[in-house]
This record gives sequence, C-alpha cells and structure tokens, in this order.
Amino acid sequence: MRTRQTMETAAPLKEIRDEIRAAGGIAFKYCYQCGKCDVVCPWNRVRNFSIRKIIREATFGLTQIESEDVWRCTTCGNCLQKCPRGVEQIELGKAIRRIATKYEVFPAFARSIRSAGASLCIDGNPLNEERQRRGAWTSGLPVKPYVEGMEILYFVGCYLSYDPRLKKVATATATILDRAHVDFGILGEKENCCGESIRKAGAEDVFRTLARENIKTFIDHGVRRILVSSPHCYHTLKNEYPEFMAHFEVVHSAQFLLDLLLKGRLEIKERYDKRVTFHDPCYLGRHNGVFDEPRELLGAIPGLDLVEMANSREDSLCCGGGGGRIWMDTPRDERFSNLRLEQAIDAKADVLATACPYCITMLEESRLSREGANVPIVQDLTEILQVVT
Repeated sequence: MRTRQTMETAAPLKEIRDEIRAAGGIAFKYCYQCGKCDVVCPWNRVRNFSIRKIIREATFGLTQIESEDVWRCTTCGNCLQKCPRGVEQIELGKAIRRIATKYEVFPAFARSIRSAGASLCIDGNPLNEERQRRGAWTSGLPVKPYVEGMEILYFVGCYLSYDPRLKKVATATATILDRAHVDFGILGEKENCCGESIRKAGAEDVFRTLARENIKTFIDHGVRRILVSSPHCYHTLKNEYPEFMAHFEVVHSAQFLLDLLLKGRLEIKERYDKRVTFHDPCYLGRHNGVFDEPRELLGAIPGLDLVEMANSREDSLCCGGGGGRIWMDTPRDERFSNLRLEQAIDAKADVLATACPYCITMLEESRLSREGANVPIVQDLTEILQVVT
C-alpha cells in the first residue's frame, strides 16, 4: 500500500517534469541553485521574483503553469551571462510557457497573448491591423517594392509599420537610405511579423508558421541581404531562422548606417549640440554583442556629447518589453523603464537614444508619466541621423 501511494504521488510530478523536458526546458538539469540569476534579474529592483525558484520547481515537477511568475521573464539575458553553469533560463521559461499556452492557461495580465496570436495568424502582425496597410507608412516617401537584384531588403517590422510613434523611425530610416543612394525596397503586405515575441510567449506553432512564410517570401523574391530596425527581428532572422535551413545576411540599422558613413556614402552635414546617452537594447547588445556601432555613429556627429548611464553595455537595464511583455500590462510602479529614465536623468542627458521599437515604446510611456523639465526626449538613432545628414 505504501509503495502504491508513493507511485501515485510521484507519477504526476514526473509527468510535468517530462513535459517540460519535451518542450525544450532541460535547463534545470544543470542548476545548482547558487542564486546569481536572482541577484541580477531586473524584476528584483521593483518586486520579489525568483527565476531560481522556478528552475527548482521544474526539477521536481512542481511547476504551476497558472502562476503569474511564469510570465514575468522579459528574456533580457542578464541571468545567462552571470550563470556559472551555463543554464539556459530563457529556454526553460519558453518551455513552461509552451505548456501553459497549450492548455490556454494565462493570468489576467497575459491574456492579450491570445489576441496577439490570433492577429498574427490572420494578418501577420500582433496589433490587429490590416495586412493591406502594412506599407501605408511609405506614402510620399521614396520607397519601392523590393525586387531581386536590389542592394538590400528593408524588413520594416510590425511596430514601425503601424504604430504612429514608431512610423517616424521607419520614415527616418528610409530617408537616410535615400540620401545615401542605397537601392533598397520593402515587401509591404507580403511581410509577416518575424515571430520573435510570440515564440518567447510560448506559441511555437505560430512562430514556425510566420517564419516559414517569411522565408518562402525571401526566397521567392531573391533576397540575400536584410536590413532591420528591431533587435528582435535581428536576433530572430539571424539566429533562429537558420533552424529552417535558411541563411540570409542580416544587419541592424546601427551597423548598416555606420558602414555607409565609414565608406563615405552617408555625410553628416549638421551639428547636434545636445548631451546624449545611449540605452543598449537587450537583443542588440547582450544577446548579440552589438555595443560599439551605435556609439561610433553618435560619436561621429559634431557637437554631440555622448555620456554613459549606470548599467550600460553588457549590464544594460532591460526596458521591460521583451519576452512578450510588450503585450502585457505592467503596473506603473513595476516598470523597468521608469528606472532607466531616472538613470538618463542622473546622467543629465537631453536625449535618451536607443535602437529598438520596444525600448522606445516602454521609455516613451515612462517619459509621458514623469513630470519635470529635466526629462530627456526619447529618440531612435535614425531620428538623430535624419536631422544631421
């Protein structure tokens, strides 16, 4: 009887553990609970949170997929670079979210993932916008449809195609490319979301559908080189699309525009007499090692005084929008972007520059809720370059 009771208790725990393994979350095998991940996690600046606890629960099959904590991770990668055992905390988090998504178990603040996923399936974007209007932002601009043989494809992304604030970044990018005589084009309504955030939110099937459709479109149009404004697109097209045996040259706007400048194709004509600090997006810096190019671009502008904030480069403070969090509600007193804005204020910056649509969105929300004359404006690198070229 005792043996049978033990088996009855252990069986469901083993089932949960095996399901996490099957979903790709084997990280718990290597964790020895040192706690360094919790020390560097930005959540612990605003509330109590323990990724170490989530890993420990997974070890014993005690994971509660209905827990709000399962959805907190922004996949910023701070824990990855500090872990002495190379534990892939992000992969474990994705695995647990896949299980939760499979059973449609979402806390209240994460239920928007359902509508984002549905919109991605129907219109190729998470914003419930019409696919046919994906290229509408180009009205009046020198932007052509991409055809084989062009120098580069500009993969605009969802937020730059539809969001009123972020359309300004797409416009600035297109304007600069035109000034530099770059032969580029866009796919317009043929472009899908890259799928990065919905994958991090656990909807693997949706990601794979989006990726396959994009890859087919790239191949059908003879695409070889792709320019992106979003570090999330950069990371996914560069590092995750090869899972489908698809290999394209992918460059972020910070890299491409610096190359144009160094080759003399882009000329800086005006001064920019402002104090500027640069916020490193997690998926550009920590995940992909692109730290120098944005600073070199800014440093090449006459009059611009470039200063560093606390938590810069590898230790950059996450804006809070990654890992699907861009679609979730975050209480005002728990927003990392509020802390980041304060760091920019402490650096006495006139401009808080970055190179990511998620970062701009989160930082703008914090800026609009912060009173005071010393609050810096938030700008993309391309918006600054548009003024001086």
